[in-house]
Amino acid sequence: MILRFARLSLVLVFCACVHADLRKDIEYAKVGEASLTLDASVPEGPGPFPTAIIVHGGGFIRGDKQSYVQPLFPALTKANYTWFTINYRLAPQFKFPAATEDVERAIQFVRGHARQYKVDVTRIALIGESAGGQMASYVGAQNKPASQVAAVVVFYGVHDFISRVVEQGKLTETSQAYLGVKELDADTAPLLVKASAIVYVKKGMPPFLLIHGNRDPQVPYEQSVQMCAKMHAAGASCDLYTVREGGHGMGSWDRVPEQQGYKTYMMDWLKKVLN
Repeated sequence: MILRFARLSLVLVFCACVHADLRKDIEYAKVGEASLTLDASVPEGPGPFPTAIIVHGGGFIRGDKQSYVQPLFPALTKANYTWFTINYRLAPQFKFPAATEDVERAIQFVRGHARQYKVDVTRIALIGESAGGQMASYVGAQNKPASQVAAVVVFYGVHDFISRVVEQGKLTETSQAYLGVKELDADTAPLLVKASAIVYVKKGMPPFLLIHGNRDPQVPYEQSVQMCAKMHAAGASCDLYTVREGGHGMGSWDRVPEQQGYKTYMMDWLKKVLN
């Protein structure tokens, strides 16, 4: 009887720890006619809590705040994070730097409404997946005062558009839509350089965690290897977690038991870095 009561108590404590209030479709900015919205998950309790801002993928041209990134939600909720998942303006209607500016606006909104959402402004992590990873890397590397974060996690994002074109022999159609150019030449190279996070690497930028499958057919694994190497050379902090035999997309990793450790690694890394 005592054992059954103890087990019940543990269940109740666990449930209390992971309960959160999900608030949907909150407008964080309006740019022209475009209303930019986010969903927020806020833990019970007084806070403030460590916080994550999540940027979805979709090749710059598709997706929304519930696309592709849902595998991250339970892990963040269980760890008692306030987290936000955001929409941003999509290409080809809106070209670079529209989407990255929207990510900056989301960070500014979160910082400006910290008390309302129980946000610890000293412990905000920016997390991006695929196209959203490019945006998170770009915004995190620039580290502007108004949109600073304490940590950046990038899942299989492009950090260097120039090297990607050289490696693949072309600018992908989705990158063309995002950047508004068709190919790499003398006229377009400055724009590709400007959109590449790797050129903004410097000492003092937030610590980065790069998570990438080494069999990714869409974004070469070498993008993350090169970004981490550049950060180390500059005296910045970067960790690379390799999903062995992993392709493109955390959803596919979750179907392979040997590839599911990325979430545990990410949460342990965030706990260490945000301390």
